[in-house]
Amino acid sequence: MLAVFQTGGKQYKVAKGDEIQVEKVPGNVGDAIRFNKILMMGSESSMQVGDPLLEGAEVIAEVLRQARAKKVLVFKFKRRKKYRKKQGHRQCYTRLKITDIGGSSEEASAAKTEEAAPATSE
Repeated sequence: MLAVFQTGGKQYKVAKGDEIQVEKVPGNVGDAIRFNKILMMGSESSMQVGDPLLEGAEVIAEVLRQARAKKVLVFKFKRRKKYRKKQGHRQCYTRLKITDIGGSSEEASAAKTEEAAPATSE
């Protein structure tokens, strides 16, 4: 089962058992985190696409690590003006292991089609 979810302004395509690195998410090592902004979910043969999100679907992940990335140097200068500025930046990130993909997206989509269908009374 595959899913595409959104966190930290980015989208990630994941499967059960994948390890991914995302923008910092609050939580301690070993905590379970639920992501409910699911854009697409299903198997390779049949996919469900949200409009824009799937209701009732979720991705559950376990926090493996809270850390910071390698330092990126930012160097600014203006020629002939004796202006030089050197800065460093380390981005915080969270390492996650996807433990479960699921939810009731199929039930939610079935309920949505039932609501859309007009009731017939004889």
